[in-house]
Amino acid sequence: MLKADFHIHTKYSMDCQTEPKEIVKRCQTLGINCIAISDHNAIEGALKTQEIAPFKVIVAEEVLTHNGEVMGMFLKKHIASGISIEKAIAAIKEQGGLVAIPHPFDPIRGLRLKAEEFDKLAPQIDIIEIFNARCPFGKADAKAREYAKNYNIPGIAGSDAHKTSEIGNVFVTLPEFKSPEEFLSKLNEAGIQGKRSSPFVHLYTTLAKIKKIF
Repeated sequence: MLKADFHIHTKYSMDCQTEPKEIVKRCQTLGINCIAISDHNAIEGALKTQEIAPFKVIVAEEVLTHNGEVMGMFLKKHIASGISIEKAIAAIKEQGGLVAIPHPFDPIRGLRLKAEEFDKLAPQIDIIEIFNARCPFGKADAKAREYAKNYNIPGIAGSDAHKTSEIGNVFVTLPEFKSPEEFLSKLNEAGIQGKRSSPFVHLYTTLAKIKKIF
């Protein structure tokens, strides 16, 4: 069985300073043997982590669209930000990736879509993030779980870690997989465990942004 954290950031995100090697070391300490590196508008961190990790690393990216963030998983190349959500989805599918929606109902970081607009996109969505450790309100995750259930979309969870101490706050246990398609099927057998991160972790990301600017 795999113990996975499907939402981790590296220094290649504009709001994070964590080195890939630090992530690998922390995961080994926690017994995590599968991760998705999902930096904001970058895949360099995922590729570098994949090179050095002795466990499974999914190359992912949080793409900022006009309507909020869309996560591409199992990517081969970077997708530019500042495009429509429809174009982002098409770009992910074009390279054989899976379309995931991170923290869809977070009041601050969620999708900026009307309910009917989100519903129209549902057939193109492969995965919904149903537990994000950085969501301060359980209501947002509960709504995501309900949405995933209503549309029969598999759910994932992740710490959304921007520093190593957050890694594994939420994790998923699931059987081994060898392809994106098999990954989707194994999510039906997955279990989710974990806790919410302290709201103060958002202060860290704000400081990281400021540090990178100056």
